[in-house]
Amino acid sequence: MVEAKKPPKKVIKTAKAELKKAEEQAVKETLKDVKQLVETEQIAETIVKAEKELAKKAKIGKIAKAGKRSTKAIKEAEAKVAKEERKAHLKETEATEKKAKPVIKTRTRLERQGKKLQDASKLIDKNKEYSLKEACELVVKTSPVKFDATVELHVRLGVDPKLSDQNIRASLVLPNGTGKTARVAVIAEADKLETAKKAGADIALGDELLQQLEKSQINFDVLIATPTQMPKLGKYAKLLGPKGLMPNPKSGTVTINVAKAVKEAKAGKVEYRIDANSIIHLGIGKISFGGAKLLANAEAILDNIKAAKPASLKSTYILSIFMASSMGPSIKISVA
Repeated sequence: MVEAKKPPKKVIKTAKAELKKAEEQAVKETLKDVKQLVETEQIAETIVKAEKELAKKAKIGKIAKAGKRSTKAIKEAEAKVAKEERKAHLKETEATEKKAKPVIKTRTRLERQGKKLQDASKLIDKNKEYSLKEACELVVKTSPVKFDATVELHVRLGVDPKLSDQNIRASLVLPNGTGKTARVAVIAEADKLETAKKAGADIALGDELLQQLEKSQINFDVLIATPTQMPKLGKYAKLLGPKGLMPNPKSGTVTINVAKAVKEAKAGKVEYRIDANSIIHLGIGKISFGGAKLLANAEAILDNIKAAKPASLKSTYILSIFMASSMGPSIKISVA
């Protein structure tokens, strides 16, 4: 048997080198394929992300024509989209809640009042103008309170209170009084104080009354003074004026005839004056008077108001008249 000869060492070395080189080349090609595969997957993910960003930008309506947008701009855009989505959701929620809520019927002013006032109001026709006699009888029937209520007369005039000749102000003694017991105070000279007491004055003092006013003590409803005492009362005008207690010649509370003024005040003398809205508000008696006495007082007042009509007024003088009791419904009276 013939033994095989070993190849030379040089040949073996060359073969090993070529084998190693082939192996390295195969590894490189494999790594290259793997790297390409990874890059392909990354590109796909990048494309997906880019598509999502473009979709968000399309909602905002602001897509850059060229170049890249900053991270801050992208965050602001995303925040704006989220805000708009929240607003839309809130509107939908509100619309749903409105549909679900029941419609609440608004009650009229009369329906919100007490049962007694509602029952009294049913006796009055709001579309009708009553005569003065009918109103006086009806106001007694429609009083909803248990106490002896005051009957009020409200007359709206077509005058301008800013004009001196149209600033209506007067006083009169009601035929049946006011139903109130007025406390009358008189400040006068010593010789007239006794006369005032005999006439029925509750308080008849001189300087002693001024001392009470100095302490802001008011124990009277009507104050009568003589002309010589008026300068002394000027100091207390801020105290008496707002309460309507300052004596005035037009109302007959500044006079030499003290006895007559006291008797008139006790008999039911009333003073009226239009307010800033050209309306006269005046109490004409009590519910306990009855229709006949209230009618006499109302007629006396309206006659007095008509007599005070300014000569310069060319338009309609009395525009409307209403009557009502304390806490009671109003009754419209025919001006004619």
